[in-house]
Amino acid sequence: MSDFPYPSATEMPDPDALIAVQAQLDAARAMTPVLEAAEIDEVLRIVPGKRAMLAGHWQGRPAVFRLVPPTAAEAQAREWREATRIWPQMQGKRYRVPEPFLHLPEIGLMAVERVRGTPLLAHLWQSRPETRAPHLPDAATWLRRYTDVSESWRAANPAGWLARAERAAQTQPHARLQRIEADILVHLRQIAEMLEAADWRMAICHGDFHPNNLILGPHRLTGIDLGGSARLPVCKDIARFLAHMGRRGMIPSGTRSFGVDAGGIAAFADTFSLTETERQRTLPFFIGIEALIRVEKPGMPHARLRHAQVMYETLRSDLAAAL
Repeated sequence: MSDFPYPSATEMPDPDALIAVQAQLDAARAMTPVLEAAEIDEVLRIVPGKRAMLAGHWQGRPAVFRLVPPTAAEAQAREWREATRIWPQMQGKRYRVPEPFLHLPEIGLMAVERVRGTPLLAHLWQSRPETRAPHLPDAATWLRRYTDVSESWRAANPAGWLARAERAAQTQPHARLQRIEADILVHLRQIAEMLEAADWRMAICHGDFHPNNLILGPHRLTGIDLGGSARLPVCKDIARFLAHMGRRGMIPSGTRSFGVDAGGIAAFADTFSLTETERQRTLPFFIGIEALIRVEKPGMPHARLRHAQVMYETLRSDLAAAL
């Protein structure tokens, strides 16, 4: 394993963080001969005390190396277990996840295939508006491939999600959003009552399924960052994707429904063959949950706040009309 090169002065991470990462790599190399097959070429990101992401090669193949301290060892182990669980199902030519290469828990190192391409949301912003919508069925199909091997049905539990949204709404710092969110909560409570006797489609989901965790290449779509994977309502992952776009003003079809892209809802509904209850109750409920639990920061740019306000106002209106 070669020493990683230091970034240029304009990109230099905290020097102490670099020294700590280099020391961890040196210790790993000394105790683990297998790392001679690894080459570190580039620092992607360092979050001091939490993780370092490095790029290079493993046995000659492009790789991303994630180095974590002992306090994050269990989280890394869960991510590795998920990566190896789903890899046999998600190594297709068109829809895939990064191939897992290496996990050395004793030194907090994990290596996976480095994916080349453009994050899907970035690609949508760079594309002509009329070319955006066709990407949504592909995103829905990627998630369908991920979840269908673990899908089951279970009694709905809206109360827990509603409580989480209520707690988050109390921390909303922007007054103009507070008033809208209060109305959304009223509607979500009503929907929660309707869902008490329903079943939810459950699966091991991505857990942080937003468009920038899908990497678009010339011939494939690859989902990255599987660390949040867990058994969840499938509509929660769908809502995460749609709300992430909606609160940023990315509406490929040009029409909103429940605050998000109407064409996106249709793409996921078709791909998953959503039931009437899922389409009219469960998915809108989770779009509302997503709207509230992702709290806008105090210094957020005005453009982002305007997009969020438009999304929340449309969501409020459509929830009221659906009740």
